[in-house]
Amino acid sequence: MSSLQLSLILGANDRSRPIIDGSVRPDSIDLMVTTAHPSEIFWRQLKFQEFDVSEMSLSSLLIITARGESPWVALPIFTMRQFFHTGFLVRTDAGIEQPADLKGKRVGVPEYQQTAALWTRGVLQHEFGVRPEDLIWYMERTEERSHGGATGFQPPPGIRFHRIPASESIATLLLRGELDAAAHYLPTVNLVDRAGMDLSGNPAIRTLFPDPLAEGARYFQKTGIFPINHCMVVRRSILERHPWVAINLYEAFLAAKEQVVARAREQADIYFRLGWLPLEARRTVRTDDPYPYGVKANRHVLETIAQYSHEQGLTPRVLDLEEIFAPSTLEL
Repeated sequence: MSSLQLSLILGANDRSRPIIDGSVRPDSIDLMVTTAHPSEIFWRQLKFQEFDVSEMSLSSLLIITARGESPWVALPIFTMRQFFHTGFLVRTDAGIEQPADLKGKRVGVPEYQQTAALWTRGVLQHEFGVRPEDLIWYMERTEERSHGGATGFQPPPGIRFHRIPASESIATLLLRGELDAAAHYLPTVNLVDRAGMDLSGNPAIRTLFPDPLAEGARYFQKTGIFPINHCMVVRRSILERHPWVAINLYEAFLAAKEQVVARAREQADIYFRLGWLPLEARRTVRTDDPYPYGVKANRHVLETIAQYSHEQGLTPRVLDLEEIFAPSTLEL
């Protein structure tokens, strides 16, 4: 049987590197690989549907799936996870010492519906009692080049929402004191984002949480949630004709991740023998997988983000995971 040729676009991350460089290949599939910044990937896929397989914003996928408009079916391959709320930036003179002080403040965000913002709002509400309605939101991306421009985003009822003029950015408004904080900040200029300024080390700006790593650890120990930002998707029409593609792609991405993890474990063993790595750190590297794939291992995280999406008015109901993921992957 000849191989099926599929186009693929994804961001360059370590766990997917063997897919990108071709050292791991899915059975019976030839991938034509393109890499790009995730902001660009999602905009291109949501607006133009250019590629057969792609990395995808989990929030945007929930939105279009709930509307019954999704040309995509998800695979439980999670290419990006992060404790997004720990990166919340505030002006040092804005009088914000704790999350409760954010109430009534002007907060910038690249895109209101993006997954990082969705998680951040959910954590602020459920951990600290700060609701999305308590803040004044300023969105940087334009309607023409945004996820929401492709999904028909409208600000949820009760949200105080403004758009940042195209001549400005989150960075310029923060530095002038016209914003008090930023819920998420992307300093890399690409086709979608325009801030382009490294704010780290700027004396006017600091993180909301003085020790972001400690806050991430606290949140994970309490909730068991390591927030998922991106998954992989396949064109629905392809799976209808070739349902086997879902498992073959999943197994390839899993093999790629395991290859990278194995190298990390090997490196940990070398460093331990050289005396450069403490025993406890070596044990952690060898036993823990902070990036599990599959629906079963991530059900709590996935059901939580589906709940947050509905709570925040982005989806009209809480989606079941069976609506999102390929049927053959639900037991993985």
